[in-house]
Amino acid sequence: MTTPSDNPGVMVRPPLLYAAALLASLVLRWLWPMPILAHAISLGVGIVLVLLALAVVIPGRRALLAAGTSVDPSLPSKAIVESGPFRFSRNPLYLGLTLLYCGLTLVSNTWWGLILLMPVLAIMHLGVVLREERYLDQKFGDTYKRYRERVGRYL
Repeated sequence: MTTPSDNPGVMVRPPLLYAAALLASLVLRWLWPMPILAHAISLGVGIVLVLLALAVVIPGRRALLAAGTSVDPSLPSKAIVESGPFRFSRNPLYLGLTLLYCGLTLVSNTWWGLILLMPVLAIMHLGVVLREERYLDQKFGDTYKRYRERVGRYL
């Protein structure tokens, strides 16, 4: 049985945080471009990172849904997922979001995206990941502990 507090109480929904930072970087780019690399190089590397992100996020999302648990961190977790990219990372969707963000930052070719990535990562770690870990530890106990011992937080 789930209760209204049966969730990790994350500070922000991760896709919204990354989208807000990306939007802010585009506004700042318009005001002061600060390119990272030559456009062709930045575009090419950015596209590769976007494709890599999709290669992580799509199977990660499928693994969560196949296990009957939600992708939305504001909803209760139903299971510890250990398949797909969750075999290598406890947070592959967040890694994928970070890769996607970096790829889009390179496509837009502005240092602002990388500058804004620093507070995004701090918020993700402190306000999302650590809260999720406490929640999963309380909810799943030894099952989560064993998973945590086998699989790294990020890689």
